[in-house]
Order: sequence, then C-alpha cells, then structure tokens
Amino acid sequence: MRIATWNVNSITARLPRLLAWLESSGTDVLCLQEAKVAEAQFPFDELREAGYEAAVHATGRWNGVAVLSRVGLDDVVKGLPGDPGYEGVQEPRAISATCGPARVWSVYVPNGREVDHPHYAYKLQWFEALRAAVEGDASGSRPFAVMGDYNVAPADEDVYDRAAFEGATHVTPAERAALASLRGAGLSDVVPRPLKYDHPFTYWDYRQLCFPKNRGMRIDLVYGNEPFAKAVTDSYVDREERKGKGASDHAPVVVDLDL
Repeated sequence: MRIATWNVNSITARLPRLLAWLESSGTDVLCLQEAKVAEAQFPFDELREAGYEAAVHATGRWNGVAVLSRVGLDDVVKGLPGDPGYEGVQEPRAISATCGPARVWSVYVPNGREVDHPHYAYKLQWFEALRAAVEGDASGSRPFAVMGDYNVAPADEDVYDRAAFEGATHVTPAERAALASLRGAGLSDVVPRPLKYDHPFTYWDYRQLCFPKNRGMRIDLVYGNEPFAKAVTDSYVDREERKGKGASDHAPVVVDLDL
C-alpha cells in the first residue's frame, strides 16, 4: 500500500500535475493540504475519472484539506474536535478517513506567522487539540497516521541553516514540544529518505532560488502509530515533483507499507 502527503498550494493551479503524479506514482491514498478552493469547486469529477474518491474539508481561497483514495473512503470526519478557532473562525485544517486497512488524518497546521503574533498562540492551542483528538487512534491496534504540513521542523537538521531562522517560527522550543507531545501520545516520526542531497527537505520557498540552492525545510511530516510504523517498508521525498513550471513549493512525501 502506498500512502502520501502533499501540500499542493492550490489544487486548481496544480490539478494537471496532480493527476499526472497520481498516475505515475501509483499512490493509493493521498493526504492533501492547501486546496484553496470551496468544496463546490473541488475537482471531484476529474479525480473520479482517475480512480479516486475524495473527502474534502474546504471553504474558499485559504487552507483546505482532503483525503484521496482508491482503496476505500469511510468514516470521514471533517474538522478538528476541540478546534480553538482563530478570531472566532474554525478553519478547514483537518480531515480524517479510513482507507482500506488504515486510518489517516490530513492536517494543515497553522503557520504561526511570528512568535509574538496571536496566530502563534493559536498554533500551539491547535496542536493541543490535535493531540487530544488523535490519542485514542494513536494507541489502537489499527494502522493510523497523522500526515500533512505541520509547519514545524522537528530538529535543527531539518532546516538548511538554523541561524537563518533565529527568532522565527517553525523552529521554536514550544513548537517542537508540541511535536514531542504528539509522539508521547503513541506516534513516531516516519522520516523519509532524500532522493538527492543529504537531508529530506520537503519545502523550498519560491523566492531567492531556494530550490536550486537546496535551502529547504522538512515540515511535511508523517506521524504514525506502532502498527503503522511497523508496516513501513520505504519512505521518500519525491523531490522531482518540486521541479519545473507550475510546481508547488512543497514536494510529496511517500510512504510504502506492507498492508
């Protein structure tokens, strides 16, 4: 079974590449982030023609998550139970579904913006709600994973230059403590192998030639419970999909499982 996560940064802009990648990669389940469309505009028909069902939680031009599956799509839950909301709005940042033998969450964790910004406090509160929501499945016997854009680099080696992020979000002790709390709930970090260079970065800013210079970050993560982690046979960052015209600024993270 092949499961992947990918922040496509607008499914409308990325649809031709997405369809081509689904066909070439042989992915069974894709957790997708930053759909950036209302659910009514989501390309259900095109994905159905490609053999995929889709569960979507999206409301407009910002955020939006989905699970695409060709091995079944059941028990869909939209949203994060206990979501703290931001400025009175619960944003579409989480969706979960059972796909064949595994249950997956697709998450788009709040960015945080700046350490002294209210969005940063919201980010930490959102992580607390996520931990509470997944605790039961994390300790269960069914393969289970929380996949997506976490907007946190777990360790200093997960950014191209730690000094470049001094005083910024994505690398703070509090954010990394939130990841540690998830691991404490029974999840482990399925670290992918890079297809090039030494570090499995998953995101490269569009600006300042970050991708050609490999100035990246590993912020797209797969956190799986013990049954999930034991079934993993391979995991890698499909860096090739970050290349060329019309690419997302994130690359897919692919996980192969013996399920």
